[in-house]
Amino acid sequence: MATPSIVTRLAETDAAKPSGSEPAATPARPRSLAGAMARVKARLLAILSERSESRLTQLVAGKVFLVRVANAMLALVSQVLLARWMGSFEFGIYIYVWTWVLMIGALSDMGLSSAARRFIPEYTELKALDHLRGFLSGSRWLAFAIATAIGAVGALGVTLIQPWLDHFVVIPLYLACVMIPIYGLVQVQAGIAQSYDWPNLALMPFYIIRTLAMLALMGGAWLTGAPTDAMTALYISIVTIYAVTIGQLVVLDRRLNKKVPPGPKIYEPKVWLATSLPIFVVEGFYLLLTYVDILALEHFRSPDEVAVYYAGARLLAIVAFVYFAIAGATTHKFTAYHVAGDKKKLASFFRETIKWTFWPSLLVCAAILACGKPLLGLFGQGFESGYDVMFILAVGMLARAAVGPAERLLNMLGERRQCATIYALAFVINLTLCIVLIPPIGIEGAAAATSTALIVESICLYYVAKKRLGYHVFIVGGGKS
Repeated sequence: MATPSIVTRLAETDAAKPSGSEPAATPARPRSLAGAMARVKARLLAILSERSESRLTQLVAGKVFLVRVANAMLALVSQVLLARWMGSFEFGIYIYVWTWVLMIGALSDMGLSSAARRFIPEYTELKALDHLRGFLSGSRWLAFAIATAIGAVGALGVTLIQPWLDHFVVIPLYLACVMIPIYGLVQVQAGIAQSYDWPNLALMPFYIIRTLAMLALMGGAWLTGAPTDAMTALYISIVTIYAVTIGQLVVLDRRLNKKVPPGPKIYEPKVWLATSLPIFVVEGFYLLLTYVDILALEHFRSPDEVAVYYAGARLLAIVAFVYFAIAGATTHKFTAYHVAGDKKKLASFFRETIKWTFWPSLLVCAAILACGKPLLGLFGQGFESGYDVMFILAVGMLARAAVGPAERLLNMLGERRQCATIYALAFVINLTLCIVLIPPIGIEGAAAATSTALIVESICLYYVAKKRLGYHVFIVGGGKS
């Protein structure tokens, strides 16, 4: 006997009900809720089970973002504790010197870390394994040698300008030079790991493990009554950065041995540097743009004001982590699509990266600004004065997020000269406005200078990408024009 259809059964049920009864729709609600839950579950399972390249890129970017957010939370805790253990004056000295380490260290590899995202996918796509093996080994030694030379020149520079330096920053600056050589290796190893979609190996050692070790050792010094000044913090920084980088090197070599078969190596340092040096120029201006506000503040204002500004800027820096997560997960794919000649796929992929960058940045920015004052209060008395700085800087950060990782696209597609010009212009604007605005306005002037420079940078990146490549790199519109 045939089974009655669903429609038949429903009709019979309705006919059996007394006429005029109103609550007929009530029993359907649980079924509707169950159906909605089932659809949500099915959608989640579909998302988790999807293995498209776009989805895998999102997962990698998500991991990068989570590591950077975890680092931000950890850094917030450590900076709050350091500010309390050291006092604002010593903390300001440490922040000033550590800013030099971050800025020079990030440039000490001469762009080889970014070049890794160009050469590794290119050599892999072309099956040039001998060139690949040569780059994986030689680029790290080359970066370490270059960074060592930069550290030695830095130490010589400190010696030459010592008469014009404040006495309390001389030895800390020498200690900063000791960290530069290993920082070159940190950069290249991170670039190699990200090119193989190993975000944890790329970022965890420096951003998480080093920070934890730094916090533990400084906390031990405070508990035992040892000095907790800027000198102590820098000695501990040297020990931790060397230790975690050596550990990262060992793990990276083990993974690469499984990924790349052994064989002959071809070293092409001239080719590597010919590609990396223009990238280095771009990154140099970018880092100058990033740190010039703090360095200018140190020149015009007291270490206490530097500390307040740094606290506000670091809290809002979580917004930039979205951008760096997306850029780190996608840059090598720009090269892969370009080498493969798949312009349509590249256009579609970049449209997605803009969305992945802007909307999460906007949400994170709103959340941080809503909690800004309580977070600043954690640093100690007087740090709440940095709240206005956060709002001013947010404008520039969102302007950058609105064009996605456009400068990475320009770099990977051969528009490095135009990209360098844009960052040079933004740096000049930032420096000029810092000189003009910081003396009369203070930390708000530094924030206004940086935010203005970021807005100009974003407008220029949009214009060059559209004119030179034909891409409309803006959150509204997007894609290829």
